[in-house]
Amino acid sequence: MTRKVIAEFIGTFWLVLGGCGSTVLAASIPDLGIGYIGVSLAFGLTVLTMAYTIGNISGCHLNPAVTIGLWIAGRTKKREVLPYIIAQVLGGIFGAMILYLIASGQPHFDLGNFAANGYGEHSPGEYDIFSVLTTEVVMTFIFVLIILGATHSSAPKGLAGISIGLGLTLIHLMSIPVSNTSVNPARSTSQAVFVGGWALEQLWMFWIAPIAGAILAGIFYEYLSSEIEQPE
Repeated sequence: MTRKVIAEFIGTFWLVLGGCGSTVLAASIPDLGIGYIGVSLAFGLTVLTMAYTIGNISGCHLNPAVTIGLWIAGRTKKREVLPYIIAQVLGGIFGAMILYLIASGQPHFDLGNFAANGYGEHSPGEYDIFSVLTTEVVMTFIFVLIILGATHSSAPKGLAGISIGLGLTLIHLMSIPVSNTSVNPARSTSQAVFVGGWALEQLWMFWIAPIAGAILAGIFYEYLSSEIEQPE
């Protein structure tokens, strides 16, 4: 369990540093900025690289919603859920801390929204609370379905990380303008801790919506795969 928790801490640290770091450090540089497409790829690549680094240790959840969804689907033991979630949240906050240390070294540094998630005036496209809620539930639902399908014993071996990483990339390509894309309560918490104020006030959304989507995915996939060979 100790090794699994450490792996989840490191993996979530890398997800926040790589994904949110691409937003804060590289997305808006004049002429050289990577934009939405680059940020979307960055988030997908963090998951893809960690899948092949710690997947054999902890399963590479990196996300409280994923852990809960996999538990609902019978893929994760109940005793692992809380330790995983704690490790993910702490790993994300550590990643945000390292990002802050790097970003604040620039002259005229402005924290801004620090890649935090939000709705209303804090949504990149100023989408309202209903749009953001719908987006986060649906995107997390699909993301957890992808994970459950790609890691099933009957799925092609060795390709799960690619499918999951590309799935997360596609989710970001679609939903960054709506909510700055969470689908991950640990990622949202890490940035909200540093932004404070409105980000902490709206953080409830980015716990409730992803977890709801993940629970629905766990229930739905268990139904879909009930006649298929049970997963390893």
